[in-house]
Amino acid sequence: MKLNRFFTILALCAFALSSCTNSELVEENNGGISLKLLVNGSEGVETKAEMTKNEVLATAKIKIYKADFSGLVRQYVFGEMPEVLYLPADSYRIDVEAGEMTKATPEKASWEQPSWSGSKNVDISANSSSSVAITLKVCNVMSQVKFDESVGRLFDAGYTVKVGTGKDANLTYTAADEGKDGFFIVEGFEPSLIWEFTGKLKDGTPVTKTGTLDAVKEGYRYIIGFKYTETDGLLVFTVVVDDTVTAKNDNISFIATATGIAESSKYEIWAGHFTAHADVDETEYDASKVYFEYREKGASSWTQATATRESEGSFSAVFTGLKPVTEYEYRVMVTPVGEETAIALDAPYSIVTEAAPAVPNGSFEFTSNVESSNYKSLHDPNASDPTLRDKWWDSGNPGSTMLGSGWQICYPQSDIAKGENGSALVSGSQSMCLESRFVASTKFAAGNLFCGHFGETIGTKGGTVYFGRPFTGRPTGLRLWVKYSGGSINRVGDVPSGLVQQGDPDKASLKVALGTWSYTEYGGDRNSPICVNTTEWSTFVDFNEDMAKDNGGTIACGEKIIATGEYKSWTQITIPINYNEKKMKTPTHIVISFAASMYGDYFTGCDSSKLWVDAVELLYE
Repeated sequence: MKLNRFFTILALCAFALSSCTNSELVEENNGGISLKLLVNGSEGVETKAEMTKNEVLATAKIKIYKADFSGLVRQYVFGEMPEVLYLPADSYRIDVEAGEMTKATPEKASWEQPSWSGSKNVDISANSSSSVAITLKVCNVMSQVKFDESVGRLFDAGYTVKVGTGKDANLTYTAADEGKDGFFIVEGFEPSLIWEFTGKLKDGTPVTKTGTLDAVKEGYRYIIGFKYTETDGLLVFTVVVDDTVTAKNDNISFIATATGIAESSKYEIWAGHFTAHADVDETEYDASKVYFEYREKGASSWTQATATRESEGSFSAVFTGLKPVTEYEYRVMVTPVGEETAIALDAPYSIVTEAAPAVPNGSFEFTSNVESSNYKSLHDPNASDPTLRDKWWDSGNPGSTMLGSGWQICYPQSDIAKGENGSALVSGSQSMCLESRFVASTKFAAGNLFCGHFGETIGTKGGTVYFGRPFTGRPTGLRLWVKYSGGSINRVGDVPSGLVQQGDPDKASLKVALGTWSYTEYGGDRNSPICVNTTEWSTFVDFNEDMAKDNGGTIACGEKIIATGEYKSWTQITIPINYNEKKMKTPTHIVISFAASMYGDYFTGCDSSKLWVDAVELLYE
């Protein structure tokens, strides 16, 4: 299996007190068993993974018993097992424990690490070998706390809920921990969870409430909801307990090699394409005739997809041209060795493609003077279209137009792409022109447009710009229409030595990036997490370099540099968005940034360069 799909450990499981000898192989009454371990992408229960996935597997405890419960036969720590196990032909039961519960002194209550367990009966036949599959499920009692809005409205900050099984196994929830999973290792007959709410009403009245959830079950998540209501003039506290939600299998499965669909990572399900995987026993099926089929749920016909043989027994295929937020079903088709007719194994699997969020006001048809009479904004809180009410786009106009509208560096123009016959190639009637200027003969300002918001000016030295907007899609490209009129650089500011000099051709820059940038680390705010201070080079972010860093917030980016002399007339371009395959994360924000002078952050460029942009759209291919 591909490592970017899920981490794989292969072990041929042996339950022996010493390493296997050749004499064991020929014992007439012995049979062998093998085990393949796969660690899939996490789903269902989210943890901070105090123990890494390979640590969880390596420290798993394996015990093998006679199936008639007559006694323990062998026991091992999984990472220390021999490669092959031969046991006398008989019936056995294999028990597995993994995670926190395997530690010498496990934490009975933890935010960080769950525990797993699983069991399976195995029949071993003489002079044969077989694969064994054991699926582990979370075996903790899990808790979640949810607060109704009435709690935050009526109580002072600092209220808490303590949940636990006793005085030494408790977790304390604050408002910030709402919806977070807690994991408890429970013991005894029909164990209980005890909760205690502590807070102070805004009028100063202290409130403490306690309760018990009896006979809680392992593998269940207990969601405790807190709501404060006023009934008949009295304040009444109500608690809603949902103990019907069983935890999904977490991220460890012991799966035997078999022919059929292999699970894909959730990161392989995009808005417009999907990668499917399958395991195929090549001793039974012709490897040259493996292929996949897929179709939209409910469709009558299938579309065939060529299979790629990644390694022996491992195949994949990419389904393209899919629709966002649509359910598809797929299957693997195999042909038995020596035969001609392909067959489908098992029922079809199904997936739902991701959403494909669009760029708000991407054609720049809507403008207003909601912020200033000196320049146009691309939003209005009173707009009839809800997508236009919040600021998404901004520019450096708030700084450049402080001396009047004549110093705009971003403004709409009735200039759109047209064909040779004069017909419009884009919808609408205007584009945005980004013009670099030497503002009021004091400071060079590059024409710019970006998603985020302008911060503040810092005297005549520069200013701050906040980049990014909340975004959770995974586009594959940025497409737009552009036109560029550049010139020779005639304004040189505090630019790094050797980067560029006066007389060099100016260049336009178009960037797009996706990431999980923390505003506390990148200096911005929750909506626009990246803050660039043009007077401090250390705040500048190179998205390619940031993406290459293990701890960098950038997970994908793309860039287009337009040189002076290029795109003198309207041209549609596509900027591919490249993802770091080591950062399989869902983005939290997007950055789109256009500049008529790419070194504008250093106050360097041509003060007559102009970049026109129109019909900006994200692609999900």
